[in-house]
Amino acid sequence: MKVVLFCGGLGMRLRDYSTKTPKPMVEIGHRPILWHVMKYYASYGHKDFILCLGYKADYIKDYFLNYREHITNDFVMSEGGRNVSLLSSDIQDWRITFVDTGYTTCIGERLRLVRNHLEGEEFFLANYSDNVTDFHLPELIDRVQTSDCVGSFVAVKPPHSFHVVSIDDEANVDGIHETKDADLWINGGYFVLRQEIFEYMRPGEELVFEPFQRLIEAKKLVAMKHTGFWKNMDTSKDRMELDEMHARGDAPWEIWKDKES
Repeated sequence: MKVVLFCGGLGMRLRDYSTKTPKPMVEIGHRPILWHVMKYYASYGHKDFILCLGYKADYIKDYFLNYREHITNDFVMSEGGRNVSLLSSDIQDWRITFVDTGYTTCIGERLRLVRNHLEGEEFFLANYSDNVTDFHLPELIDRVQTSDCVGSFVAVKPPHSFHVVSIDDEANVDGIHETKDADLWINGGYFVLRQEIFEYMRPGEELVFEPFQRLIEAKKLVAMKHTGFWKNMDTSKDRMELDEMHARGDAPWEIWKDKES
C-alpha cells in the first residue's frame, strides 16, 4: 500500500527549530521525525511513499538525496575509509515520490494534488509527519478492507490534560472535568483511505472538515480507539521528551527494533 505523508506545514509552535529546519526534519536522536514515521510504515511492509512537500521542500529532498546509511546502521570500513560495507540498510528498498504541493496548501488540497500518483490503488495510507505511535496498523487496515467505509483514522486521548467546562444558557457552570477522565477522543492521524475518498473532496477543502463531514453523513467514516502510546511533536517540549525517550531506549514507537532483533 502506498503511504502519503503531509510534510509541508510551517510548524510555527516549533519555531526554535522550524526557522532553519522544516518540522518533519526536526531530529529525534540521529534521524528526523519524518524518518521515524516512515520507518514505522516500512516495518509493516509499506515502503512506497509519497511526500507532499511545501515549506523548505528543498531541505527534505536534499536529506534523502544525500542520505547517510552509516548513521543508523553497522558497517565495516577498510582501506582507510575508502571502502565502506554496510551490514544493514534503512531505505534501500524504499520508493519515495517527492511532490511540491505548495507553501500554504491545506492538507486536503495536498492530498488532491497527489491523486495521480495513487491511480490503481484501491486503498492507501496517509498521515501527518509529526506524530509517532505503537498502534498495530494491520488492525485498522483490516477494519477498512472488510467494511464498506471510505475513510478511517486512529482516535487517541488528548496528550495534554486540561479542564472541560460545561455551561448552561445562563452562564452557570454545570460541571468541570479533566480530559483524562472524560470520554474525549481526538484525531490521531494514521488514515486508511479508499480511492473513493476523492469523490467526497472539493478543491481547497481541509481533509478532516468538509470531506470527513460528508463521510459521516454517509456513515462511511470509522475510527479505532488507541489507548497505547501516541505522541505528537507539536512544541520544543514535545521534541525534548521524544528525544529523551529515544536516548534511554524507551521509545515505544520504534516497533521495527523487535522485528529486526
